[in-house]
Amino acid sequence: MIVKPIKTIKGEIIAPPDKSISHRAVILSAIASGKTTISNFLFSDDTFRTLSAIRKLGVSIDIDENSSGLLVEGKGLDGLTATDEINCGNSGTTMRLLTGLLCGQKFNSYLYGDESLNKRPMKRIQEPLSYMGAKIKLEKGHAPIIIEPSKLNPIKYTMNIASAQVKSSILLASLYTSGVTEIEELLPTRNHTEVMLKHFNCNIEYEDNFVRIINPNKLIAKDIFVPGDISSATYFIALALITENSNLIIRDVGVNKSRTHILRLWQKMGGDIRIFNERILNSEDIADIEVKSSDLTGIVIDKKDVSQCIDEIPILAVTAAYAKGETLISGAEELKVKESDRLHYIYMNLKNMKSDVKLGDNSIYINGKENLVGSHIDTANDHRIAMAFTVAGLKASGETNISNHECVRISYPDFYKDLYKIIKH
Repeated sequence: MIVKPIKTIKGEIIAPPDKSISHRAVILSAIASGKTTISNFLFSDDTFRTLSAIRKLGVSIDIDENSSGLLVEGKGLDGLTATDEINCGNSGTTMRLLTGLLCGQKFNSYLYGDESLNKRPMKRIQEPLSYMGAKIKLEKGHAPIIIEPSKLNPIKYTMNIASAQVKSSILLASLYTSGVTEIEELLPTRNHTEVMLKHFNCNIEYEDNFVRIINPNKLIAKDIFVPGDISSATYFIALALITENSNLIIRDVGVNKSRTHILRLWQKMGGDIRIFNERILNSEDIADIEVKSSDLTGIVIDKKDVSQCIDEIPILAVTAAYAKGETLISGAEELKVKESDRLHYIYMNLKNMKSDVKLGDNSIYINGKENLVGSHIDTANDHRIAMAFTVAGLKASGETNISNHECVRISYPDFYKDLYKIIKH
């Protein structure tokens, strides 16, 4: 896809449904007792993997794509049935959360993914789940994953990796124990699993860095509205910030405080961002966001910052490249084990666009400038790299060629359609 510079962006859009919450809504409603209606569900490549997996496990799910709705017939904690194998595609959330769920079942399970997912680290879930008594076999620390039935025990666990997926896998496994499981996070991560478990009547307590779940539990089906995905909204926020005379309103965005750190960082850089019309639906905070073009200044971003906006680092780096002064992003080793080595591809693509950028072991230094130069962008089939550098190209001089732009289907199939609604040439 060829991207050319634009003059400004103006108008309103509705944020696409949240991917993280969509995954969790399907999984938890499957093991709740009763029927759950999920409204505003995200239909993307990743979430279809979770839908397919849950159906293979014997759960009835009716889909109405016209209204973005699902009706899930919950089977209760012990109602899932065995299946031969589960293909998780490119979805790390599907694979890691289902591993936690399936190690508590009375049948064998086999999970695998595509070439990219099968290279991503899975020992990070094997370790705590094995500590609980799970029998999990990996292939040199990676998928495919083989799970055998076992008796699980509650644990007290301190997480040495900042990962909401790891935390969620432990919480799902803990539902199949008797007693109290406690998780302490050294760095905070998103808490959608905890919020939704509470919504489904689970006996769970959570604070910024601590979770306690008291079993046994019975999850009770309740309807869910999936809020807009702030991670997807950030591409539009960034474009408005760096493009002259822009004014944009994004409606119905999930503003759970574990997800809004990216907004605080942009505000620290001088971004004109206003959150308004705040309300609560199924225990999740939702609001509208107004953003105007701003003169951004570089800042220092450390490991704790990265843990709270891990998916937004590519687009944050793009805005830093257009900001005044220096930005240092450190403690970013988790970026290396995402759908691609995002640290490498951020560096390489910014360098190709003539940005003043340097790469460290787990860090990236960016000295911002007013203009970048259009270039060929290697997305590495990574949706977040593709969307971030589409934004970079819309501000750059000349043409920018986004390779394999179709990979945005992983999280935001309508990204380019929504983008062109607000572009003013």
